[in-house]
Amino acid sequence: MKLKKNDQVLIMSGKDRGKKGKILQVFPKEHRILVEGINLRKKHQKPKKSGEKGQIISMPGHISASAAKLICPKCGKPTRVGHQILKENKIRICKKCNQEV
Repeated sequence: MKLKKNDQVLIMSGKDRGKKGKILQVFPKEHRILVEGINLRKKHQKPKKSGEKGQIISMPGHISASAAKLICPKCGKPTRVGHQILKENKIRICKKCNQEV
């Protein structure tokens, strides 16, 4: 998977199109990501103790990784991710500025 935790991404499709956020969690087997402040879901929570009130919590839901584009930290543009093999290391590169991500 080309996206990793703590990457800054731009959402390309869906109800949150055009928003930016940081990746909180990656699910490579399902090819999905969890992005901060994107695809918010409401969860109703019961009171845990007596006398406490129940509440509604907004929490992010996961989205498809293909719906997000990486924002290059060097040039600041949304870009595709390429790979370059250097000896034994495989690094990610920005397809727009050809710099290491």
